[in-house]
Amino acid sequence: MTTIFHNPRCSKSREAVELLQSSGIQFDVVKYLEHPPSEKELGKIVKMLGIKPEQLVRKKEKLFAELQLGDKSLSDNEWLATLAAHPKLIERPIVVHNQKAAIGRPIENIAALLDE
Repeated sequence: MTTIFHNPRCSKSREAVELLQSSGIQFDVVKYLEHPPSEKELGKIVKMLGIKPEQLVRKKEKLFAELQLGDKSLSDNEWLATLAAHPKLIERPIVVHNQKAAIGRPIENIAALLDE
């Protein structure tokens, strides 16, 4: 099963959907701003990505500054809770494929994931 965590307003996310469509792989689309992943789901995703939860945060997002997150030292669980509560902060797009994941910046990350 393949899933993309997608924001239709994001050009990289739209590119990732096109890549998945052209690959012929069946996939599910999760519009994560409408249906945010839970803390538990985000924990699984960062584990598949092999990163810390803070590395999944869009630090240039206006909301990051508004919440003054750059001034805080959060634990992994606190970052997961923050991302679940504020999905706009989640880096995008994310593709989960065969129990592995990739962030589509650059899009070649997803292409490499599909080739595994």
